[in-house]
Amino acid sequence: MAQVWKQVIGYGALLAAGTLALQWLDYQRLARMHSGDVYFFLVAVAFLVLGIVLGVRVFGAPAPAAFDGNPKAQAALGLSERELEVLHELAAGRSNKEIARQLGVSPNTVKTHVARLFEKLEAKRRTDAIRRARELGIVP
Repeated sequence: MAQVWKQVIGYGALLAAGTLALQWLDYQRLARMHSGDVYFFLVAVAFLVLGIVLGVRVFGAPAPAAFDGNPKAQAALGLSERELEVLHELAAGRSNKEIARQLGVSPNTVKTHVARLFEKLEAKRRTDAIRRARELGIVP
């Protein structure tokens, strides 16, 4: 019984070696016949990758500039830090009570800051003040 297994394994190894040799010869023939195609394909892939990389770098959108709040306009209008905080809260759509809670002041103080903002921004209502502040680049 052990003799039979040795023969089966021997024949299997012989068939595997023959198959490997035939595959190797087929690969060699394929490599010789189509070597130009393989080189052409590799060069095409290299140019494709190069084109994609250069395209991304050249035509990619530049990074947006960081929002700075236009300090020159703030200084020209004479906006205080607290008025600027109130303006940002107005732009976020918060009410006077919400702004007062957020900033830890009374609603009357918020009304005073809003009135000063209206004067400085030459606005009659909140939407006008926010629109003007956005035009000046004070709020995003």
